[in-house]
Amino acid sequence: MLIFLAILLVLVLPSPWNWVAFIICVPLWVLELFGWNRTVKHRRKAVGAETMIDREAVVITPCRPNGQVRLDGEIWEARCDAGAAVGDTVRITGRERLTLVVEPVGAPG
Repeated sequence: MLIFLAILLVLVLPSPWNWVAFIICVPLWVLELFGWNRTVKHRRKAVGAETMIDREAVVITPCRPNGQVRLDGEIWEARCDAGAAVGDTVRITGRERLTLVVEPVGAPG
C-alpha cells in the first residue's frame, strides 16, 4: 500500500518534496513487506488432499466397496470397506492416490 502512496506523492507534490516523500515511503514499504512475510510464512497451509481427512461427504453411487462421493460440490472416487448406500454420509479417513478411503458416519473407528 505504501508503494502506491509513494508513487502518488511523486506525481502530486512539488519538487523536491516529491522525491523526499518517495525516499521515505520506499523503505517503509520494504518494512511492510517483511512484516507481512513474517506473519504469513508460519500459517498452516489450507490446501491439498490432507485437508479432506476427517471431513464428511455424501455417497452418490453405492460404495461396495468402490463408488463415488460428493464433497464441496466435487465428485471423488471412494472406497468404503464397510459399504455405504446412496445418500449416506461418510467420513473421509484417508486417501490412496485419487481415491478417498471412507467409512460410514457412526461406524467404530
